[in-house]
Amino acid sequence: MSLFDDGVKALQEKLHRKEISVSDLVSYSFKRISEVDDKVQAFLTLDEEKALKKAKDLDAKLTAGETKGMLFGMPIGVKDNIVTRGLRTTCASKILDNFDPIYDATVVNKLHSAETVTVGKLNMDEFAMGSSNENSGFKPVRNPWNIDHVPGGSSGGSAASVAAGEVLFSLGSDTGGSIRQPASFCGVVGLKPTYGRVSRFGLVAFASSLDQIGPITRNVEDNAFLLQAIAGIDPMDSTSANIEVPNFSEALTGDVKGLRIAVPKEYLGEGVTEEVRASVLKSLSVLEKLGATWEEVSLPHSKYALAAYYLLSSSEASANLARFDGVRYGYRTESPENLLELYKKTRAEGFGDEVKRRIMLGTFALSSGYYDAYYKKAQKVRTLIKQDFEQVFENYDVIIGPTTPTPAFKLGEKVDDPLTMYANDILTIPVNLAGVPGISVPCGLSSDGLPLGLQIIGKHFDESTIYRVAHAFEQETDHHKQKPVL
Repeated sequence: MSLFDDGVKALQEKLHRKEISVSDLVSYSFKRISEVDDKVQAFLTLDEEKALKKAKDLDAKLTAGETKGMLFGMPIGVKDNIVTRGLRTTCASKILDNFDPIYDATVVNKLHSAETVTVGKLNMDEFAMGSSNENSGFKPVRNPWNIDHVPGGSSGGSAASVAAGEVLFSLGSDTGGSIRQPASFCGVVGLKPTYGRVSRFGLVAFASSLDQIGPITRNVEDNAFLLQAIAGIDPMDSTSANIEVPNFSEALTGDVKGLRIAVPKEYLGEGVTEEVRASVLKSLSVLEKLGATWEEVSLPHSKYALAAYYLLSSSEASANLARFDGVRYGYRTESPENLLELYKKTRAEGFGDEVKRRIMLGTFALSSGYYDAYYKKAQKVRTLIKQDFEQVFENYDVIIGPTTPTPAFKLGEKVDDPLTMYANDILTIPVNLAGVPGISVPCGLSSDGLPLGLQIIGKHFDESTIYRVAHAFEQETDHHKQKPVL
């Protein structure tokens, strides 16, 4: 039995009864990584010496009775696009291969305050651009359920490390589904909070109007605890919202009587496999038995979300990634003849194919003569998608559908077909464009034994209702208890 089979609450009780120590938890994490990470490849950098020292310090606090908070002593992994002081942060890109940040991201400072222990930095698609984690500049992550399959992306390492039992939970980032899609593929719980709920200070930017940091965990309760720790306004991030952070765990009542669920017909249509559709309908029947009701609705502009998203996100990426020029930090080409060649060669050698593809698409969409036709038009479509959600939420409490149209696909299966790869995020992208919160929870296994995910979408800053529904569903099923065998 894994130490991490227990949730946070049970582990805290064991710590306070002195049945285990923080050092036991952290040592177990590194032992598990040494056993399985050569197969999963979830970690890019480990911080073993500092982590074990911090565990000892926390054990001394435990002995003195000075513990605080639900996350005390819990081992965590952090996606490698979230900066960590003195711990290499690469964004899984050659261009940042030697980058050691001199400050911590706000979420990392909040984790320090909560007295968690950072085990290491997690693999990802380069600069968070990808849906399979095959775009990592160093090595692809593999799905713990079947290592011939992808774990999803871009937070593939974050989801795979939790599914493989290497850490208790992790932080990922979600720009168009990059927490929820890998959570679905790996059979874990992943939440994209409302845009502005969690500070982005210290998150290396991909698309600033879409990016959001969020928690990936084994169960819904732990997810609520982790969001509680990282949420809140931040003076270092002008886009973080000055809205009170509720006690999310208080929402975990199991009561969904009278809850009104909307099921968009577009989310169960073309491209969604029959077993994914069946798993969603079965999940809805579970919630019906608990007293909720559901009706089919339409989000008519969803069909334009994919095109709008890739124009907007690529445009923002082309601007954000202009800073990687070989001058101030990161990789620099050898012996350039002049400044222009320094820029060109550094970026050509430092960025991977997918990053270059998106920079070029974004630069084109923002260029003179094309801005109105592409970027501006995409912003108008984004507004229509947001209005679709607002209209549905006038009459319903949550929107439910599949997280992904299919289970995890095989490594290499779609790598040469970017458009098919992009379509994997078709059900998650509208949530980012609208800025609303969404969670993916396990809802079954495919005929191949691969996890399937149920997506629950809520109103702006109403993560509590999402957690209430997800927790009620989780308590009535055992999908979250299924674990891969490595």
